[in-house]
Amino acid sequence: MPNRIHSNIKKEYESSIKDFGKISRPKTKNKSKFLKGNKIIPSKIKKNTSIDELVDNYFQAYNGARLSEACKVFVNKMLDKDVTIGMSLTGALTPAGLGSSIIPLIESGFIDWIVSTGANMYHDTHFALGHTLHKGSPFSDDIKLRSEWVIRIYDVLFDADVLYHTDAFYRKLIMLPEFQKKMSTSEFYYKVGKFLFNIEEKLGIDYHSVLSTAYKYGVPIYTSSPGDSSIGMNVAAVELDGSKMEFDVNKDVNETAAIVLNAKKRGNNGKAGKSGVLIFGGGSPKNFMLQTEPQIQEVLGIQEKGHDYFLQFTDARPDTGGLSGATPSEAVSWGKVDPAKLPDTIVCYADTTIVMPILTAYALNKHEPREPKRLAEKTDELLDFLFKEYKKANK
Repeated sequence: MPNRIHSNIKKEYESSIKDFGKISRPKTKNKSKFLKGNKIIPSKIKKNTSIDELVDNYFQAYNGARLSEACKVFVNKMLDKDVTIGMSLTGALTPAGLGSSIIPLIESGFIDWIVSTGANMYHDTHFALGHTLHKGSPFSDDIKLRSEWVIRIYDVLFDADVLYHTDAFYRKLIMLPEFQKKMSTSEFYYKVGKFLFNIEEKLGIDYHSVLSTAYKYGVPIYTSSPGDSSIGMNVAAVELDGSKMEFDVNKDVNETAAIVLNAKKRGNNGKAGKSGVLIFGGGSPKNFMLQTEPQIQEVLGIQEKGHDYFLQFTDARPDTGGLSGATPSEAVSWGKVDPAKLPDTIVCYADTTIVMPILTAYALNKHEPREPKRLAEKTDELLDFLFKEYKKANK
């Protein structure tokens, strides 16, 4: 009986194959252009498979493929010597230990300037001062945590004294003579980074903070909403005690525009270069980094085309209308991205805490370090060029 059933199934299958052959299909000489991509090969992951092999061979579809594409564009194109790379940071990344990925990118010359939330720089300071943060559960009882003076950032837990000590550090620092003036956030962070670098050396801390590393390698850091963080709160507090420290947000706008203009006009040893943006998350830092091109073109009237490379890792959807989820093609309509460079723009919908370590490891393995551009030490020169180009365009 079983053999008869098997025989019937075989006949039905053979019959269906014959019927399929009768289906009318248009005859074409060439294979469809849509089928010219690399073959998807479900080869087995090996015991000692490396990050490079995973990215190159196993991330073959969906957001895995987008991550693979982003890693390759970053390494094979964005890290060319003539590209100035800006990185934006949104979300609580430094308290989650992501400095472990950010710092190597700075040390290798892979990042030339940064726009970050103030919160990331504030929490980065905890590590520089020798404080500890702990792994925890996102399901902890927050009322119980509050009663025990424990702060929670999802599944990151730390003693409330960490905040109080860091606040005290900033209030004391801001009252020093060198801080008693109006300054851009990049100048502020550069000064803070210098102090933190010395503190880390004295404490014998093996790893440096993002702020101290940025100071050491001359990478300027900007915060687009400086009042929206504990650092800004402490700056406001000491004003009540007579501090003259004030953030110059206009200078932030002009400095960041100057960085991009210099990158495009003379970033490659005096010759025209390129600008790339590496975006983790979205929000205000993303917009502040991208608005440099509308500032140059629309507001200052200087002829330009937009950023050359756009890589974003986000969980924000585009259909809600928020800037965080806005796509590179939408950015083209604003002049933020060069329309001719859309093939080199990628959005990967994935968690930063997953993709950043992978991207960093891949880049470190695949590309030699670049010479740091040390833009934080060239602010006056960059602004002078912006001013001259503005005057030339508006005669």
